[in-house]
Amino acid sequence: MAAKPEPTLQNVLDQQSLKWIFVGGKGGVGKTTCSSSLAVQLAGVRDSVLIISTDPAHNLSDAFRQKLTKTPTRVEGFANLYAMEVDPTPDLGDLELGGEAGGLQDSFLADLAGSIPGIDEAMSFAEVMKQVDTLDYSCIVFDTAPTGHTLRLLNFPNILEKGLKKLMDLKASMGGMMSSVSRMMGVGGDADVVEQVSEKMESMLSLVKKINTQFKDPAKTTFVCVCIAEFLSLYETERLVQELAKYEIDTHNVVINQVIYPDIIGASKLLEARVRMQTKYLEQYEELYEDFNLVRLPLLEEEVRGVEALREFSRNLVVPYVPPPPRVYREEGGAAGSETEVARLRARVQELEAQLDKGRA
Repeated sequence: MAAKPEPTLQNVLDQQSLKWIFVGGKGGVGKTTCSSSLAVQLAGVRDSVLIISTDPAHNLSDAFRQKLTKTPTRVEGFANLYAMEVDPTPDLGDLELGGEAGGLQDSFLADLAGSIPGIDEAMSFAEVMKQVDTLDYSCIVFDTAPTGHTLRLLNFPNILEKGLKKLMDLKASMGGMMSSVSRMMGVGGDADVVEQVSEKMESMLSLVKKINTQFKDPAKTTFVCVCIAEFLSLYETERLVQELAKYEIDTHNVVINQVIYPDIIGASKLLEARVRMQTKYLEQYEELYEDFNLVRLPLLEEEVRGVEALREFSRNLVVPYVPPPPRVYREEGGAAGSETEVARLRARVQELEAQLDKGRA
């Protein structure tokens, strides 16, 4: 029988061939904290690490307590860790085609994006990938948006292909007319707007296909699923794992965040109910993902913000968290609740024994 995978992300740190690491899951489970913590650990074993937020509601700046932009910024306290926040759906008017007909092509590209569902996000993703691909980072961590958005991101190469086909059909049917319009607008020469736009999309598609090939290579890419011990998160995680299998993207690590480890037993019925609920779902995670690396992270009293807090919390990714032994809740008066109950039961036993002896007499 194969040994059970260790409950850490040490395997991610040890796999030096990894280039792309996605961290994703349901909204509100702590993806940014986990991805930032993983990036902090990777910075200790890699030459250079870049963490990118593709979530429209960026939280990396809050996690590191540092202002981040759409260009890589070195994280304070590190020499080799960089972070950036990108807009997954920018105005495509910002994507310049260049050349003599720049304004016309840019306008045409923006109009085209509006006519093909999803093409704007796909081309934006391609622009980000183009920028990232030219940068020399040994490892890139993606702090992704909630599950649905992430799955769309992974489907962008297919969207680009469909968009390119529509553009080719448009060129075949309207190419001559578009050339005439270009000359009438003073672009000059034989400039062909459709041709230049199609060339740009083809270059984007070529890049995205190249990266998509790397995404499907388990030696270069892996996806770390983040979840919590609740039904909806369990359901979303299983959906994500199945979808990743369809996209042929490796995933064998699941981080279960916000696990409650009570420090006092018997202090709160609500807390005990939550612990029982979490225990039930933790057992289901163990059954569903017995061949995965299942990492449990504790629910803390305070938010994990700032480099030092992230350093401290990130240790739980490589060394399993061991909670301190819980204490027994003490009622007012100083007696332990359990001891009081035992004393009451003993007194009741003595009372019954006395009544039994009296009856015998």
